[in-house]
Amino acid sequence: MHIKTTKCNRFCLVSSVTNQDVFNRPEAKASFEALFRSFDPEVQFQYFKSFRRVRISFSDALAAAEARLRLHKTNFSGKEMRLYFAQSVHIGSPRLEPPKPEKQFLISPPASPPVGWEQSQDAMPVINYDLLCAISKLGPGDKYELHTATPTTPSVVVHVCEDERGDSSAPDDTDQDDSGHQPRPKIIQTRRPDYNPAVKQ
Repeated sequence: MHIKTTKCNRFCLVSSVTNQDVFNRPEAKASFEALFRSFDPEVQFQYFKSFRRVRISFSDALAAAEARLRLHKTNFSGKEMRLYFAQSVHIGSPRLEPPKPEKQFLISPPASPPVGWEQSQDAMPVINYDLLCAISKLGPGDKYELHTATPTTPSVVVHVCEDERGDSSAPDDTDQDDSGHQPRPKIIQTRRPDYNPAVKQ
């Protein structure tokens, strides 16, 4: 939908009304309409209470112009009344056009892929068998240098950790079950305090 131009409607005025009595009291509404019926007996009114606006439609453009000239910024029931010509928006197409193809990627998920699009195939994973072979030959405490250091970059070295079970601080076999795994630590529940009905909180 393309908005081209905005034009003034010469047959219609919009009144900015700050006096709420025009929307609530029939007497105030009648006196308000009488101001404009003196210029055009066939004038029609549309009230928009939430916006404090009144749309006034005339059958003659000259009557609308004269009413605006004489009543703009005049006093009505102790409040200033302002009048403006209504604006009409000219829409280029009466239908809502779909977005351009390059804008459809903003929709999640996109409505449809562009013409000629093909799904890319996933590349095969790269496995460095030389690295795996070198690491498998290392023993505890050994290291393997993957990348040699340069004046501007550090070296990358893989260190093989020692087996914790070979440490002297490891628990004895008596603390392990038949499967060779350490027993799961037992969770000690917090003791519930004794209940004494004689003591009141």
